[in-house]
Amino acid sequence: MSRLAKAYQETILPQLMKDLSITNVCAAPQVTKVVVNVGVGEASANIKLLDAAMDEMGAITGQRPVMRRAKKSIAAFKLREGQPVGACVTLRGARMYEFIDRLFNIALPRVRDFRGVPTKSFDGRGNFTMGLQDQLIFPEIDYSRVDQTRGMNITFVTSSQNDEGAKRLLELMGMPFRRPNQ
Repeated sequence: MSRLAKAYQETILPQLMKDLSITNVCAAPQVTKVVVNVGVGEASANIKLLDAAMDEMGAITGQRPVMRRAKKSIAAFKLREGQPVGACVTLRGARMYEFIDRLFNIALPRVRDFRGVPTKSFDGRGNFTMGLQDQLIFPEIDYSRVDQTRGMNITFVTSSQNDEGAKRLLELMGMPFRRPNQ
């Protein structure tokens, strides 16, 4: 069992139930999955860029990414239906907790001029999405082998029905939210 999963069971869950006035353990919010997306628009011209992005994403998440293809043709972007445009990884269980732990405690503190994650990225149903502009903040990436910096979107899907429960859950797990005065 990972360190964060153990902490969730022993300390975070009781504190969360107390803060949200929940009596049933099964009704307490929890993170059900984490989805990591990388878009590589230049892959239509050079497929090797997508292969490099998928290798880096696999190293970061510990799981092999799935190639995503364009659903529609868009002439302005020189994009045809079926062309590869990105990669996606869905993490659940032990790998999810390991990824969250590394993201909160190792990767985000390495971001230059980091003041916290904005709290306005909740969707109203208890899910939180954040964007990263650089994959080099993860220690698994070898700086000398990177040809181009790529951003990624990370979505935390929770079982909470509202944003308040999800925000409190992520705070207790260690998400460094931005303070209101910053």
